[in-house]
Amino acid sequence: MNNFEKTLLLKKLLEDEYAHHINELPFHGWHHILFVASKSKEFASEIGADDFLVYSAALTHDLNYLVKKNSHASKGSILRKEILSKADYTLKEIECIEKIIQEASTTERGFDISLEGKALSDADTLFKALPITPIVFGLQYIIENEVSLKELAEKVTNEQNRLMKSSIYFYTDTAKRKYMKWAITNLDLWNNVLESLDDEEVINLLNHAERR
Repeated sequence: MNNFEKTLLLKKLLEDEYAHHINELPFHGWHHILFVASKSKEFASEIGADDFLVYSAALTHDLNYLVKKNSHASKGSILRKEILSKADYTLKEIECIEKIIQEASTTERGFDISLEGKALSDADTLFKALPITPIVFGLQYIIENEVSLKELAEKVTNEQNRLMKSSIYFYTDTAKRKYMKWAITNLDLWNNVLESLDDEEVINLLNHAERR
């Protein structure tokens, strides 16, 4: 089976798998996977990364959310290996894909990651930085992962302020040129959300909204 056939089979297997969890993953569902997979191929092409490995990693990068709510990417390792094996991926390919996913994780990534990790990271980070994400998908994340607004704001700011200050929020030139304005605005929003939650009257408003 060639690489193209492997990715076709992998995509079909994953689409079926996600269909069983459609109501459980309003944020990290199949819509998110398709977005990240598509964008990761664009970024991989720009920087000369292995698009087969990048696309495969993008399709499987969030399988941890099918295993456990609000979990680290490593929680999906066993399921990822099972599905990739069914799609005829070799052990070496599976190991490479796992490495790409782990190094692209927002909580861990730094300067020294592979080209494939950079392509996946920029695609996944872009989904978070989209202007529509906090408006349309913010509540979906809260529902899916059973966290509070404050917990979500703390997660976003703790992870992304570090990346922004280190100039590794995005790695590729295209992402920096086209999307950095969105990223800065989005992160400012979440910093302001977290700051606002120190105000008692804001908390009262939030409590009122949550009761409705």
